[in-house]
Amino acid sequence: MRRFDTVLFDLDGTLLDTLEDICGAANHTLRELGYPERTLAEMRRFVGNGAEMQMRRALGADADEETVAKALALYKPYYAAHCQIKTKPYAGVLELMAALKAEGFRLAVVSNKPDSSVQMLVQQWFPEITFGLGEKEGLRRKPERDMVDYALAQLGQTGKRAVYVGDSEVDLATAANAGLDCISVTWGFRDRELLEKRGAMRFADTTEELLELIRA
Repeated sequence: MRRFDTVLFDLDGTLLDTLEDICGAANHTLRELGYPERTLAEMRRFVGNGAEMQMRRALGADADEETVAKALALYKPYYAAHCQIKTKPYAGVLELMAALKAEGFRLAVVSNKPDSSVQMLVQQWFPEITFGLGEKEGLRRKPERDMVDYALAQLGQTGKRAVYVGDSEVDLATAANAGLDCISVTWGFRDRELLEKRGAMRFADTTEELLELIRA
């Protein structure tokens, strides 16, 4: 019997390369507020902990709470309307999802990005996904376990045979907090060295390697 029957995926940096659209929406927000724009390299470091933390980092340490609130009010609707311009699946991801679905795995997305954007992107790209979840009122964001538990409940699963797949230190901590195994992909927003320092043990450099690790 295979070890896993359920796979929970992070979205940004794991299934989809969303960085350019995130950066575009963040820079639109920064321009509107009179702040300097950020580079792709900077935004790569800022993402992972949800829209609020991302915009706090983009604004800088001197931004007050009123400015952060204004930024989120600008960013969220703009990103929702512009999240499908340059965003695309990483190489091999569509084939991976089709293979997992064909083999009977239960599949879900658990992401810290706004739930409305998660729903749009999952619907557009991944018909194999049974359930998608983004930042939602009443659930603590990753790395807390709330969103994982909620998603597993929607799938009718306990997590005993589930694995979490992500690209960041946030995903590693999320899996640990939820008591799940974690597979770290190396094509996303964090480099392997950082992930190793944060305790990553299992890596996939390609979607073919990821499929074999999930099947194991």
